[in-house]
Amino acid sequence: MNAPPTSDIDLFDDEVLLDPCPVHATLRELGPVVHLPADDVYALTRYDVIRGALADWESFSSASIAFNPVADQALAGTSLASDPPVHTQLRAALTENLTPRALRGLKGRIEAKADALVAELVERGSFEAVDALARAFPLEVVADLIGFTGHVRDNMLRWGQAAMQVLGPMNQRTADNFPIAGELYAWCSEVTGGDLAEGSVGRGIFDAEARGAIPEGAAGQIIHQYLGAGVDTTVAAIGNVVALFAAHPGALDAVRTEPALIPGAFNEVLRYWPPVNVWGRVTTRDVEIEETVIPAGAQVALLLGSGNRDPRHYEDPDSFLLERNPADHLAFGYGPHGCAGQGLARLEAHAVIAALSRRVKRLVAGDEVRVPGNVTRAIEKLPVLQVVPA
Repeated sequence: MNAPPTSDIDLFDDEVLLDPCPVHATLRELGPVVHLPADDVYALTRYDVIRGALADWESFSSASIAFNPVADQALAGTSLASDPPVHTQLRAALTENLTPRALRGLKGRIEAKADALVAELVERGSFEAVDALARAFPLEVVADLIGFTGHVRDNMLRWGQAAMQVLGPMNQRTADNFPIAGELYAWCSEVTGGDLAEGSVGRGIFDAEARGAIPEGAAGQIIHQYLGAGVDTTVAAIGNVVALFAAHPGALDAVRTEPALIPGAFNEVLRYWPPVNVWGRVTTRDVEIEETVIPAGAQVALLLGSGNRDPRHYEDPDSFLLERNPADHLAFGYGPHGCAGQGLARLEAHAVIAALSRRVKRLVAGDEVRVPGNVTRAIEKLPVLQVVPA
């Protein structure tokens, strides 16, 4: 067995974070595993090995999903950062209100919200898509679902963004966001069911804690995950929907003509521009991958975005193809830790795509603005200069 190839690439360099695809292509060609001393990680670069690692929690533990020990310590004991059997119990409480059956009751309300918001934006004729749609819509949905009120509702966006930024290495972005993430941690450690709206999912999670269905103190951690892991990623995904549908003028016509294409279209958005490009794991033993060895105790970087563009798995991966329907993409992870909130994210994004296709023939967008993010890759600003109504 050999040591993996080494590269001097820094995954968290600003230029790499803004456009990771060329770097991912370089790393994929070096090998399925590449050692990156600049980040002190072993990067998994190809689809099959990434998916395999996501499924193998016994070898690739979630005890270190972040790339700095302070964030890992803060997340210890949560569903995100635990392995079975603890993870199994915590996840059951997290997903109880996110099952397909539970979400069916929300479907009509979410679709109505999306349609009303898109109708208002079409009436304006031009708008800033990230603030007016990509942020406004999921923030309202999640706030209502969990029962957030008052100052918590007002802080959801900045708390959610900070919770993802602090998963990076101890760079300036991480340092700047720790105080903001600390506000979220502090609130989640003190929140009670009475702080959340009656009849909300959040209140239900505290009820589960009270009857002993989840460990004492777990309810606040679960609320943290709804906000910390669910807001920023969905904002990024919906911003990407608008940008890609604007860049491919025939896409809205296609889904308007055939609404059954909407789920596959969103899968292709997620494959092409995943909201999260990198996620952490730590090896519990020496792991052999294609005649190379990752040593026990190594920090691993799962390059989800690289796997989604692997030509060994997807034909013509650098093209956005509406009809592709890559249902096996890696944007939501895979295995025991597959994104718990993906059903809600799909419901929100499908509602936005459906509303846009009903009401809009074409979106004319200006230049998108991006800023580097440690974990989440999102559009910061996207001016829609003209809306051509359907």
